[in-house]
This record gives sequence, C-alpha cells and structure tokens, in this order.
Amino acid sequence: MRNPDKVLEVLRNNSIKEGYRFEDLYRNLYNQEFYLKAYEKIYAKEGNMTAETDNQTIDGFGVHIVEKLINSLKDESYQPKPARRVYVPKQNSKKLRPLGIPAIYDKILQEIIRMILESIYEPTFSDNSHSFRPRRSCHTALLQIKHNFTATKWWIEGDIEGFFDNIDHAIMVEILKKKIKDEKFIRLIWKFLKAGYIEDFKLYQTYSGTPQGGIVSPILANIYLNELDIYMEEYIRKFDKGNKRKENRQYKNISNKIHLKRRLLKEQPDEKIQKAKKEIEEAYEEIKQYCALHPEIKNFNNDDTVRRLRGCIYKRNLVLRKPSEEERSKLISEIKELSKELKTLKTYEQMDEDHRRMKYVRYADDFLIGIIGTKEDAEKVKEELKSFLNNKLKLTLSQEKTLITHNSEKARFLGYDVFVNTNEDLLIKRNFQGRKEVAKTGVNSIKLSLPHDKLVNFMMKNGYIKEDDKVWKPVHRAKFRHNDDLEIVTAYNQEFRGFYNYYKFAFDVASKLSNAHFVFKNSFTKTLGNKYACKTSKLMGKKTEKGNKKYFREGEWGITWVNKDRQECFVPLFKREEIKFCKKIFEEDNDAVDIKPNTNFGGRNGLIKRLLANKCEWCGDMTGPFEVHHVKKLKDLKGKKTWEKLMIARKRKTLVLCTKGSTNNCHLRLHKGELD
Repeated sequence: MRNPDKVLEVLRNNSIKEGYRFEDLYRNLYNQEFYLKAYEKIYAKEGNMTAETDNQTIDGFGVHIVEKLINSLKDESYQPKPARRVYVPKQNSKKLRPLGIPAIYDKILQEIIRMILESIYEPTFSDNSHSFRPRRSCHTALLQIKHNFTATKWWIEGDIEGFFDNIDHAIMVEILKKKIKDEKFIRLIWKFLKAGYIEDFKLYQTYSGTPQGGIVSPILANIYLNELDIYMEEYIRKFDKGNKRKENRQYKNISNKIHLKRRLLKEQPDEKIQKAKKEIEEAYEEIKQYCALHPEIKNFNNDDTVRRLRGCIYKRNLVLRKPSEEERSKLISEIKELSKELKTLKTYEQMDEDHRRMKYVRYADDFLIGIIGTKEDAEKVKEELKSFLNNKLKLTLSQEKTLITHNSEKARFLGYDVFVNTNEDLLIKRNFQGRKEVAKTGVNSIKLSLPHDKLVNFMMKNGYIKEDDKVWKPVHRAKFRHNDDLEIVTAYNQEFRGFYNYYKFAFDVASKLSNAHFVFKNSFTKTLGNKYACKTSKLMGKKTEKGNKKYFREGEWGITWVNKDRQECFVPLFKREEIKFCKKIFEEDNDAVDIKPNTNFGGRNGLIKRLLANKCEWCGDMTGPFEVHHVKKLKDLKGKKTWEKLMIARKRKTLVLCTKGSTNNCHLRLHKGELD
C-alpha cells in the first residue's frame, strides 16, 4: 500500500498542470492507510462519542471495520447513512441554521475524500478565497482588505442567500468533472450529496445543497464558489482602467512653490556657488552662439532653446541669491501658509474618469468588493454579479444583506467594521526635522474596527454585565457556583482571550477592551464572592495552607491550585496588559498562555501504532481482532475500575482491546461491567 502522504503529494503536483484530468482516484479508497490517517484526524473530537442515526460512535473502531468499508466500496454497495439534522441559532438573528451530522464511519470516508479533493484543488484556488483552507482564516481575509483596498470609494457587501442549502448537485458534478475523470469517484460523491437527512425521526431526501456540518461540505463549497472567484478575477481585469490617477495640478503647483522658497532659504556651500556661476556663464555664451548661428529667427523670446537656457540661468541664480533677514521672515511665513493649503489637497485627482480599480475578497458565502469609481459602477457590478450567480450557479444574491455603501460609512465584514480613514486624528503622525507632520501614507488607508454592538453582545451573552440605565454593571455568574476555582478562571480566560484573539487586528481593540476588562475582572471576583458567600475584600485576604495569597497576588487576580506533587500554582486572570493591537498574523505570542494543569494525552500517531501492534492492552492477547475503546472525557472516569485507573494513569482517552472473535473479548466485557 502506498503512503497516503506521497499519494497526496503526487496529486498536488499534477493539479498545477494545465488541462490535467485525474483518473483512478477511487482506488485510493482501497488503501487501509488512508483510513488510519483519517481516523487520526477526527477520533479525538468529543462529538464522535455521540450516537448518530445508525446508533454508532467512534468507540469500537478497528482494522476489521476498515476492511468492511473497503469491501463495500469495491463492489459499490456502500451507501452513506442519512445525516442527523439539528438547528443552531444564527448570530444576531432569530433564524436557525441547519447542520447535518453524518454517521461516524461516513465521517472517516468523507475525511479521505476531503484530503483527495483538497490536494487536487487547493493549489488552483484563488488568492482571494480564505474559507476552510490551510493557513487561511477570517484574519487573512481581513488583512488582505487592510493592505489592498486602500482609497476605496464604494463598498459592495455581498451575501449569497442560503448558499449551503442551494448548491445545485448537477452543476457541482459538472464542475468536478472538469478535473476528475473517474466515474466511480464521482458516483460516490453523488451518493453523499443524495444521502438525505433525518429530522424528528423522519427521512427527507436532499435535492440540492451540501449539509453544513459534513466534513466534505467545506471543500465542495469552495470548489463550487471557485467559479465565482474566477469570474470576479476576469471581471476585475476588464473593469480596471488606467495605470495611475492624474496628478492634482493645484497640489503640484503649490508643492513646487514651497520647494523653490525652501531653496532660497538654504545656504549653499562655496563649491556649489562656484559651479552655478560657471554654468551661468556657459549658458550666456551658448545663447550668444545660438543667436549668431540662426539670424533667420526674428523673436528669440519664443524660441524653445533660448527659453530652456534662460530657465537654467534662473535656477542657477537662485543658488547665488542670499535673502535678507526681512526676506527670510517673509519666505518662512509664505511657506507655512502654502503648507497649510497643501494639506487640504489630495495628491491625485479623486474622481479621474480614466482611472478605475476593483478589489475582491471572499470568505465562504460572504464577500466584499471595493471599487474606486462611481456609484453607477458599483450598481452595475452588483447587477452583473447577481445575473452570473443566478444563471451560471443557480444561486441568489441576498437583496437584504448585499449593500452598496459609500466610503464615508462603515462596511461590516466578518464581524469587523471596515472603513476608509479620512479622520486626521487617526492618521499616522511622524517627526520630520523636528516638526510633527501627518504622514500622507495614512490618508485613505483602511481601518479595521471592533464594533461596539459586538462587544456589548459578547459581555451580555457571557453574563458579565447587566444594563442599568445604559450603564454596564458587573454581575456574578450563578452557573459557576458549584464549579471549582480552576474551572471558573479557565472559563473566564478562554472566553475573554478568544474574543480578544479574534478582534486583535482592530486598531481600537486596546481602548475598547481595556475598558471592558474592568467589568470582566469585577464579574470574576463577584462570581468567586458568590461561590464562597463573602465580599471581595475578604477574598483578597484569603490565604492557602502554606500562607500564600489564594486569589490576589502582586496586584493580579487569579486562583491557586495544588498539583499532584502538592505544589501551589497561581493561575492569573487574563491581564489587561495582554490587550494589544496586532499588525501581523501568525506571530507568536508566548505570553498569552494560561498556566494550567498538563492535559497532554499523547500524540495521535501513538494510537495508530498501538492499534497496529495487534496486542490487547488489558489481557495481552495477540490473536485479535482488536478495536479501540474511547471515552469522551478523562474526568468522566471515576477511577473505581482497574481499567479506568489505567487510562487515568496514562492520561489517555483510548484503550486498545481485543474484541468479538478473540479469546477474551475484553471490549464487550468492559461494556458489560465485567472487566476489572
């Protein structure tokens, strides 16, 4: 059997070949190592321990299961189980979003399909697409906007209505067939698309869409919307016009005046003065010779050569000129006035009819278009985009959410407010030769902002505050009353740090979250006070058995927990000093890590090696067959049974046991309560 990593690498290398079509993809599904690789990726997720429509969980996975799957794929008798449909609330909406949860072994097969499709399509995806891709995220999309959408005049905030539920299956398959020439592989994808779903114990057929929540759904969605990305890139090439905008002549004239006046103020060295005198003499001599050689010219004042030489003489005379004190004072005053006027002007013409630009970025079914042009241009783009989606992809552009916004207002994208910077208070300040000046590089730059309503919703949703006459009042969280101290501080830290990590690219994150941190901290102390029925002042004075402060050390709130070696460790609450504006993505922030108990359960590769070792980890049987026993959480184990103690001691949520057909059948005995 070929190594899956090498197979995927070959697929990636072939994907960039123009016109290449992939054949014999289906045979990779006969490779047992692919299933083990897929199992490695998904087994640790807690949701896999929840029974799906076939009443199966990840518990009991073994090589014999893989062999059954492969046999059913060889004769094409494999049929995916209908997904279990659940509904989750949409953010800031009363509507519910449908999610499909596939059966556990369908998940493993979907993961293999996902790896294959990702290797084929990922190298060819557009740089403007950021959803469900390696090393790409909401943050990379936002930073692309920040860097590339400078000077945008109009925003188009795009949203596709019910995208995941309205993907046309026939179009989806036709798109796949452009690169894949393997009917068995295509038929398998058809089966997943048509598998249906179960809701309220009733089976429903699926005639369009891919279920949100399925492992293969994100890559299929990206393949489908890659057609939109290709269309937009071609549209942008046709839309863009002109190399650069026209210079603002008024700005240029004033700038030249300032330059000449500053030259008059500047004292020149002797070498430059002597050189200027020599060049003036040479220019006068050249004029005399030119006039003598061209007697037919009656008016030399209009002759281009003479005018050029006289201009040269004028510029050199400026070097020789030394203004008086009165003249210097007048020149400085004029320069200040001209500089003030210059700052009110733009370097280039803002509405140049011969210059247009368009930028585009997409995350899943949300996209943002920035246009340097007129409102009519923006309306035309929106209509043609609507027509393309409707005619080519059978999708509907949401009229309610697809907005055309002027750059004087904020556009909302991926939870951030995006706007063009025209406020001088937000422009970059620099020192230039002792003078504080506003840098022109800050004009028309893109700013990312943390929306106030998002912050309020976060604080209210997590129960940090209640609004009292529009004033934030910190409150305790009663649901944590029976949790231990470590669980409380961990929950608070994870919530607040998660929110900060998402909005750390907002220029105003430090000011807004620093104010919210005060309420966050008070909610934490009130929660501890409610748990122990005491005031905050008493919490500050509480001490441990070793005499250390339990909740308040060196000006920081936190909790003290005792590890297995009976050592006291202090876990601080998320600090206000950690809230900083971040400019770069993927930069390491080692300080922003909670000090917490070691929860490392070992590498995932170790589980596959244990499974393939063909040895029961309880009785030592080596005849087999073997399968893996899973638990959802280690803390769910009581430690009363010997096998529970074994898993707790090894810090593993898995145990390889012999199963039906073996001598001892340890896995069945464990579930019957007979294993001890």
